[in-house]
Amino acid sequence: MDAAAKVQSQLYIAFRQFPDSTMDLASTQGNFLVRTASDPYSVVPVLGRVISGINGRMVMFNAESMQDIINDSLAGRRFTSLLLSVFAGLALVLAAVGIYGVMSYAVSQSRHEIGLRMALGADRRAVLAMVLRGAIKMALLGIAMGAIAATAATRVLKSLLFGVSASDPLTFGAVSAALVLVALLASYLPARRATHVDPMIALRCE
Repeated sequence: MDAAAKVQSQLYIAFRQFPDSTMDLASTQGNFLVRTASDPYSVVPVLGRVISGINGRMVMFNAESMQDIINDSLAGRRFTSLLLSVFAGLALVLAAVGIYGVMSYAVSQSRHEIGLRMALGADRRAVLAMVLRGAIKMALLGIAMGAIAATAATRVLKSLLFGVSASDPLTFGAVSAALVLVALLASYLPARRATHVDPMIALRCE
């Protein structure tokens, strides 16, 4: 048979049709699939003894369960997915730290405005609500832009995703909720401190 030819001749013969004299050669490097009702590895010694009883020159080796074979075939993709998950987690943490720093600085810079509103008789809750509304607007705008970019990126990484779709709503929703929560927390803490400062002291500092 010419191995370089585009079309090669093939012949299928049922395993049981081989004569006993050539069975040893025919069974070399053969693969057999056995279905079990219990742990697959618990029947390996039994199978080995059965095969040895049929023919002492036949040896069973490389016994693996189907689940292990599947896991081995997916190991590369799972490792890549794990690395992507770790880097995505780090990116989320860095984004949260960045949002917290920017929002906290922005609210701190508005201390003069908050002090002026408090001096004119504004209610603390109203001032807090105003600051939080601004934070939510900025966070939602950033999340919308990020969601568009993330949706485009997941189309490219679709082949590397495992156990999740490219546009999984749960993942997008959880990340968006976390970033909104960070923005609210970053705005609430400095705004709350500013509303508890004496308005005259805040204006005098400016």
